[in-house]
Amino acid sequence: MFSGVPKYPYAAELRRELSLRNRAFARSLELPHAESYGTSPVIVYEPYAEGTLHGNFIVASYSAIVQNESWYRRLSKVHAQARQTLPKCDRRWMELDSSASSDALLMNIFCYPGVLSRVAGMLGLDDAEQPTFGYRARVPLKNGRFDRTEVDMKIGSLLVESKLTESDFQVKDSIVLDSYRDFAEVFDTSRLLGEAKVCRSYQLVRNVLAANAASSSFCVCLDARRPDLAEEWYRVMCCVRAADLKTRCKVLTWQELSAVLPAKLQSFLDLKYGIVPPGRTPSPIPGFEASNS
Repeated sequence: MFSGVPKYPYAAELRRELSLRNRAFARSLELPHAESYGTSPVIVYEPYAEGTLHGNFIVASYSAIVQNESWYRRLSKVHAQARQTLPKCDRRWMELDSSASSDALLMNIFCYPGVLSRVAGMLGLDDAEQPTFGYRARVPLKNGRFDRTEVDMKIGSLLVESKLTESDFQVKDSIVLDSYRDFAEVFDTSRLLGEAKVCRSYQLVRNVLAANAASSSFCVCLDARRPDLAEEWYRVMCCVRAADLKTRCKVLTWQELSAVLPAKLQSFLDLKYGIVPPGRTPSPIPGFEASNS
């Protein structure tokens, strides 16, 4: 099932495009930045010394972030591979310094002033509440406890998982899923796993279980240039038993979301990420030609 998308390194191709796009972006604006080691380096940005600007964020969003204590704490998550992949600098590299960070993309959009009222209808929200980033959802376990694994964002009753260049939705041993109280009730387990000993969409399964437990909605935000992730999303959703839960789960591309965003934010997303509304062509990058064009 769902074999229509051919084998193709979509994640690697998108990382390559973001590398070239952010190199040009950083140099044109003279933003403090560095490049990771390797043939397809990731561009990482340093915040300005006075803390008022950060090259990985549009100015309006970063200004809102530094004025919100809980949002600002999100920026202090240390980059796990910095010692092996990034050059030394006067400060520790953080995960959201990376141009490939899906969390940084999420915050660029949802911390931008006035955006929530624009996207509320698209996300199925009645009220544009202030988002919480790094929300600890409660997924019931069979032993009476809860899995408090992090969800990228929560707005009102909506849980959001953000994806950009990540390879997958995390692979876990299928035995891990047996510890969740509602797993067999929510999913057609034989269809989802078959004879496989691993679950290749652990994050999706866990977040759907979180939405079920809280009677919440769940949305995956991903890039239209990642049909592999979209295919995996639909594969998992076909295994959800309850129709009402399926209707509370949705997928939205960054490109679809960008269509309702303010013009300045649209321009930023185009230049830095190549994200534009459906039907539009992203701005060109010198030296880049998509190999699947």
